[in-house]
Amino acid sequence: MKKKDIQFTIAQFAKLHDVNKRTLHYYDNIGLFSPQKKADNGYRYYTSSQSIDFEFIRMLKELNMSIVEIKDYINDPSDENFINIANIKMIEIENQIRSLVRKKEILQKRKDQLEFGQWIIKQDIAVIECNHIHILKLPFCCMDGITSEDVFAYAKRYWDVEQIHMGIGSYISMEKVLENNFEVYDGIFTPEFHMEKDQYDYDELNGKYLCGCVKGGWENIPAMYQKMLTFAKENNFKLIGNAYEIGLNEFAISHIDDYLTLIMIKIEE
Repeated sequence: MKKKDIQFTIAQFAKLHDVNKRTLHYYDNIGLFSPQKKADNGYRYYTSSQSIDFEFIRMLKELNMSIVEIKDYINDPSDENFINIANIKMIEIENQIRSLVRKKEILQKRKDQLEFGQWIIKQDIAVIECNHIHILKLPFCCMDGITSEDVFAYAKRYWDVEQIHMGIGSYISMEKVLENNFEVYDGIFTPEFHMEKDQYDYDELNGKYLCGCVKGGWENIPAMYQKMLTFAKENNFKLIGNAYEIGLNEFAISHIDDYLTLIMIKIEE
């Protein structure tokens, strides 16, 4: 039995497909998708058989095809053309998936940073175990007058934005720390994130590290170093290498007084 082709007004067809009537008017005006039936009274109607065609156009639109690209295909459909579109779009989708996975990993790591910050600030000073954490390093003369914009512009010359989203810290030699000389830091670093390490200077945080957490501005940091040095002396720890400083919550505060800076120094074993 032949099924009856049901007719719909523009409003009814829009409601059926949960689309704005203006979209249907636009598609009609540009000749992409128009009502199929015209009644004696001049009114035009979509038919139920057009639903599949409309959803196909919607699918192509959701694949980020332009109106021109969609019209070109609708006007000249073929197996070859569709296979070509499918191949291109599947590659684009795979790239989008990889990008979303990377963004999820960044969110997870930044979330972990915040949770660690909430824990470490209660400890004040603690010894933690690092397990092969890679950081990328750049020599950079950090001193008074250097702004965060300066650091960002310099880092962007070497690291992509995704990498910078992991955060940027600074490092200073233990020799300067022991001399209480914080006038000039030695460079900047960032926790490694999907980059070719052989293209950059990098370090591996592995083993025991003495950690301190400072709340507030930079002026509070030298005092924390002194506390950490006293703690190390009392516990017979020898601190070696560089001292690494990085913000833990800059993306989750509205005032500098709430800023958390983590300081990490390797303990010789």
